[in-house]
Amino acid sequence: MYALVGRVFRSFAMLIAFFALTGTVQAAPFAAIVMDARSGETLWQKNADTRLHPASLTKMMTLYIAFQEIEAGRMSLDTTVTVSKHAAAQVPSRLGLKPGQKIAMRYLIRAAAIKSANDAAMAIGEHIGKGSEAAFAKRMTKTARALGMKSTTFKNPNGLTAEGHLSTARDMTVLGRHLFYDFPQYYGLFARRTADAGMAQVRNTNTRFLDAYEGADGIKTGYTVAAGFNLTASAKRGNVRIIATIFGGPSTAARNAKMAELMDLGFSLAKKRTRTATPEPAPLPPESALVAEAAPAAIDEPGVEGGSAKTIRVTGLVTRSLRPRPRPGLSEPQPEVPAALALAIAEGVDSALAEATAPPPPDGTFEAQALALAEVEHTDTPAEIAALIEEGVIDEGATATATPAPPPGTLEAQATALADGAAPAETPAPAPMPEAESRLATLRPEPRPEMPQASAAEAATEIAAAAPAVTPPPAPEPETVLAAAPPLETVAPAETAGPIVLAEAETEAFAEAAMPEVLAEVQAIETVSAPATDPAGETPARAAPIFDSVEVAAVAPEDAEALVVVSKSTSGGAQWSVNVGAFISRSEAERTLTKTGIAESATLEGGTRKITERSGKYRATFLGLTADQADLACRRIRARGQACEAQGPA
Repeated sequence: MYALVGRVFRSFAMLIAFFALTGTVQAAPFAAIVMDARSGETLWQKNADTRLHPASLTKMMTLYIAFQEIEAGRMSLDTTVTVSKHAAAQVPSRLGLKPGQKIAMRYLIRAAAIKSANDAAMAIGEHIGKGSEAAFAKRMTKTARALGMKSTTFKNPNGLTAEGHLSTARDMTVLGRHLFYDFPQYYGLFARRTADAGMAQVRNTNTRFLDAYEGADGIKTGYTVAAGFNLTASAKRGNVRIIATIFGGPSTAARNAKMAELMDLGFSLAKKRTRTATPEPAPLPPESALVAEAAPAAIDEPGVEGGSAKTIRVTGLVTRSLRPRPRPGLSEPQPEVPAALALAIAEGVDSALAEATAPPPPDGTFEAQALALAEVEHTDTPAEIAALIEEGVIDEGATATATPAPPPGTLEAQATALADGAAPAETPAPAPMPEAESRLATLRPEPRPEMPQASAAEAATEIAAAAPAVTPPPAPEPETVLAAAPPLETVAPAETAGPIVLAEAETEAFAEAAMPEVLAEVQAIETVSAPATDPAGETPARAAPIFDSVEVAAVAPEDAEALVVVSKSTSGGAQWSVNVGAFISRSEAERTLTKTGIAESATLEGGTRKITERSGKYRATFLGLTADQADLACRRIRARGQACEAQGPA
């Protein structure tokens, strides 16, 4: 028993020693570089230009070309990709695609960027390369040259070890910098810890470094036996962004620790203020759909044997007329027009057309005379009428019947007489009033219940007593009367609170003379409240007009605290904003706002676009949103791999 345990232990120890010796012998060469992402300046490097195996860092180029195709409109995130047998047969790491499976492009991009799935990257490359892995690899190499990656050659889209598939730490750092500046709307994808890849929820292979290093937001990991543990990472602190690449790390932990050390070195060496030099993006090659391929291997290298192609001319000539599709919601059968209404409309149209196209009536006929009379009605001067009579168009007596004389006694008749120079007619005596109406005129309204009845004689006596005999003075000017009337603020309270009777002046002169006194009494009545009852407790008799008492609000003390009215906004809570990123130029910010506004027109409806500049960065923001709008818009924008931040009211 003990002998058996000893043999197992010795075998296990020999196995550990073998793997340790093999790992030491086959350890990949180490290379690293640290770069200031703003200017592209190299801050530190070691073996930065040594051609080594890039492993899954290759997928950065695959994704760069996919973003190019999306921005060019040749495909979208919703484009359906059919998985080939070759793509489904790729070795791990894998998403688990099956031959013939159909999947959206967005899920393939997430799986390749976050999980580093080899089958997803191959499916992307074959779709863009029209089914040819070699054709896509040619485009990858050509795009690398356009970006300044002089020492890189690609053979596949996923980075599995292949002869001639080599790159350098410097080239991969340049590629990472281009991903940040050329496609900022997709760069946030590399910082996501998890994502929905359609078939499964995938986890970021760079989660440990993203969580451990302050300011880290990407980019891509890679590992093969030949390459070792590779990483291209980016981090931002303040206004400084550093991008660094490591090739040949001995393990994930050692690689991440070394990357943290290099990042700290980069932040210490980088200038606090430096001018941002935005790199030029790679030019987009012509659409391959317009080229008939003779040999897939020569798709991106014109002039090579077998690389000739012919151009297919596309014409937009319409060969047949197509019926337009009905509008949404109008597919239901519409109510038919009633037959009687349709017949009446048709008859009215026919009658109007017949009247408009009918020839003029012959001279001398009744229709001709009627038409001439109609013209006379619109004639303004007698000279024109006389000219028509002289020409024989109308008879001399026809004008008399054209406009009949108004009935005598009417306003029209008096106006006609005055126009002819006659003297104004006397006003006719009024017609006798019917007996019933005369009785109604003598009736007086019933008195109010609280007022005692008074005879007409008593009322006349009371009016005569209240009106003093005053010799009417000359009528004063209006300005004098207004000046004599006391202002409302200086009227003294009335001495008596008894009933006040306003007497009607018998003459116009007396009314003008008594006007100041009457005005003063009215003002006093309006400003003084009479008691509701007399001292005896009985309700006093009141004579019309009655002026109800006016309650005067109490004046607050001088030292009382003033009432402050606060006006609150009634905009319905639309005080939220959505920030979709900070950019190095205004044009990029405007382009991002436009694209985001079009893509999220449903959630950003009513939002106002605004670009603000701060510290050399242009922040793109949608203003005037509700909290629900901002939250929903950000969740949808982040789902497309774009940075988004919802901000509430300050």
